[in-house]
Amino acid sequence: MVVNTVKSARRLLKDSAAARWTALVLLALMMFFAYMFVDVLSPLKSMLATQMGWDSATFGIYGSSEFFLNVFVLFLIIAGIILDKMGIRFTVVLSGAMMVVGALIKYYALSDTFASSSLAHWLNSWWVTLPASAKLASLGFMIFGSGCEMAGITVSKAIVKWFTGKEMALAMGVEMAIARLGVALVMVTSPRLAKHFTDMGVRAPVLLVLALLCVGFICFIAYTFLDRKLDKQTGETGVEPDEPFRFRDLGKLVTNRPFLIIALLCVLYYSAIFPFQKYAVNMFECNLGMSSTEAGDIFFWFPIGAAIITPFLGNFLDNKGKGASMLMLGAVLMFVCHLVFATVHLNLPIALAAIVLLGISFSLVPASLWPSVPKLVPNAYLGTAYALIFWIQNIGLMSFPIVIGKVLDSTNAPGTSPTELNYTPAMLVFASLGVIAFFLGFWLKMEDRKHHYGLELPNKKK
Repeated sequence: MVVNTVKSARRLLKDSAAARWTALVLLALMMFFAYMFVDVLSPLKSMLATQMGWDSATFGIYGSSEFFLNVFVLFLIIAGIILDKMGIRFTVVLSGAMMVVGALIKYYALSDTFASSSLAHWLNSWWVTLPASAKLASLGFMIFGSGCEMAGITVSKAIVKWFTGKEMALAMGVEMAIARLGVALVMVTSPRLAKHFTDMGVRAPVLLVLALLCVGFICFIAYTFLDRKLDKQTGETGVEPDEPFRFRDLGKLVTNRPFLIIALLCVLYYSAIFPFQKYAVNMFECNLGMSSTEAGDIFFWFPIGAAIITPFLGNFLDNKGKGASMLMLGAVLMFVCHLVFATVHLNLPIALAAIVLLGISFSLVPASLWPSVPKLVPNAYLGTAYALIFWIQNIGLMSFPIVIGKVLDSTNAPGTSPTELNYTPAMLVFASLGVIAFFLGFWLKMEDRKHHYGLELPNKKK
């Protein structure tokens, strides 16, 4: 009886499946709404051209602005340091507040009130090729993007905290799946809301998702109570006590070859996915001659396919492993899909098959990539490691929307209808990233075979 009492006393909150999965749901709901906001304007590219005067280059600059502060102000590195020094609770609240503030600015930028303001007049007086609405929307998106990426690394570290030695890859897969459902939902609802509320146009879906972000912020705050209770049980303060952050920790990371391979693979893969999301609906409009609503309905199956399969892949990784092999397979599938979009005369069945296959690819890589990071770096600066990966990733995510916008403008005659653009060169750019990602995945597998990092081993302890 004494033994049983001791075992019971040592049982932590995270040992309860209900408690740790409740924590995950609270975190994932905010990421669900955040992913909705990231792509709320993505299916409205042609409407932004007619309603707001945004050409492809403007749309590309707006899309890249989400990552500007993360790249040039090194905000993600700072976010990682804040996470390691201040802990998960502080960082999760700060990131949520930043997302809400950035979203408010973006909504105001698209409003009639702003369009008639002296601020809009001043913003139109310089860099005249970029509309004032795009300038201010980009500022809001910068702030939102910084908060969103900070939330991403914080949620990743929180999952490690609650699920280490348990269903970690499954938990990361479920979190990603829930977030991607947000992309799916916004792709089908955003065009419909913009068309239904004709007096508001593109502002209507932005306002709805802004309200949902506020709900998500409440979920983040609710999570902090669970986190505090767990820390009381373990006697921790919520920050890493093992080793204070030192800038030379960055040196340890950038000289860690498998870590760098993971980071480079991440930037190549995600640069072929997230920038594509911003242009995909317009690509289907142009290549299939359909409305933005119909095109959004096709793209809907990309995040849905990813959301359905990701938890199963996470469970497979927890119990069977093969993470490095999955990275390679995901890169191959990504290359094939983008090559189809670039070179094949699309019809509805081909488009649906390719977009679902791309969704499977989108499951293979993240589900195996993120659980691999704790196998390569010590927990004392795991937050900084995630931040460095996200920062390197953000360089690509910032650059490629601009690159694709420039490619579209340079390969299409001036004045071409926004629903009749030639997307072949742009899709070939995306496809080329898949080739490089495959070879990086192969290199990583060879490194794992040589040094035994455990990337091909199950995550779950027997």
